Amino acid sequence: MTRCSAPAAVDRVDAAAYTIPTDRPESDGTLAWDSTTLVLVSAHSGGTTGIGWTYAGPSAASVVTGELADVVRSRDATTPAASWAAMHHAVRNLGRPGLVAEAISAVDVALWDLHARLLDVPLTVAIGAVHDGTPVYGSGGFTSYDDRTLADQLAGWVEAGIPRVKIKVGRDPAADTHRVRVARDAIGDDVELFVDANGAYTRKQALEWAHRFADRGVRWLEEPVSSDDLAGLRLVRDRGPGGLDVAAGEYGYDLPYFHHLLDAEAVDCLQADVTRCGGISAFVRVAALCDARSTDLSLHCAPQVAAHAGTAVWHLRHLEYFHDHVRIEGMAFDGVLRPEPDGVLRPDRSRPGLGLTVRTADLERYRVA
Repeated sequence: MTRCSAPAAVDRVDAAAYTIPTDRPESDGTLAWDSTTLVLVSAHSGGTTGIGWTYAGPSAASVVTGELADVVRSRDATTPAASWAAMHHAVRNLGRPGLVAEAISAVDVALWDLHARLLDVPLTVAIGAVHDGTPVYGSGGFTSYDDRTLADQLAGWVEAGIPRVKIKVGRDPAADTHRVRVARDAIGDDVELFVDANGAYTRKQALEWAHRFADRGVRWLEEPVSSDDLAGLRLVRDRGPGGLDVAAGEYGYDLPYFHHLLDAEAVDCLQADVTRCGGISAFVRVAALCDARSTDLSLHCAPQVAAHAGTAVWHLRHLEYFHDHVRIEGMAFDGVLRPEPDGVLRPDRSRPGLGLTVRTADLERYRVA
């Protein structure tokens, strides 16, 4: 009888935070910012290291090193979902949604990357791919952009082969019609145009703008009202024009939130962020909620990990190829994926795990924790 080898144990978990300035001031319907913080986690087993990350405040790194690292240490590195469950139990008194969920997400992604590297398979294979790639849409179009910057960014995505793009709206509703016109002129008639209000409209404003946007060929209205206003989302979905999908979910931090959003029939397409919702272990469970309802799922940002996660989604719509995260991940890692001419990110199956190497020296100047 052949004896099974001892499971690989997680030796340690490290975390660091890097605050990286934007390339120009950015804003959406409800927020303005000039930097983004990447919280990077490394999980080690023997001589193998897996990486994960989230976009959160620097204090998320303290949650990782101060609370989660001890929970994960010495656990079986080949069973990341078991470590995910243990982390959830351990943070009961910290308050799981928000910062703690983001910290768990980063650790869980690192553990899955470690697991795949130990198996010497790409992450897309380790999590059970049903697609060979994840379609993307170009996202940015900030309300702080002037017309030329907006048009150039959108046109660049189209030239790269991305057949759908999104702009921010809602900060100055009086300017939204003009900005949609600038966007349409830049991309032409054959490219899908999406808009994201980030919860800036009231219910009545959202209904009015839903019809205005649809009249101008917009096919996706994201967070027309706050994503916490399930009744308002349902109102816009039910009374808005046909052909205009209502989407929300990027601020979901745990499974009950996604269940409530879907149960309320508040969206045509659910969104989830693998670096916020609890990592890959939670994300595949969110996807199962969508599968049970034959509802599409769209991934929010963090494209270098979301490209792998998306391949495991049966009812997959697409992935937000967000300007800030594309830029930061290109600075932080070697081996990043780029959209292919058909607008799809395809994981490289010749590289284990996420297929990324951290550019530690390049990041060090931005380190804040």
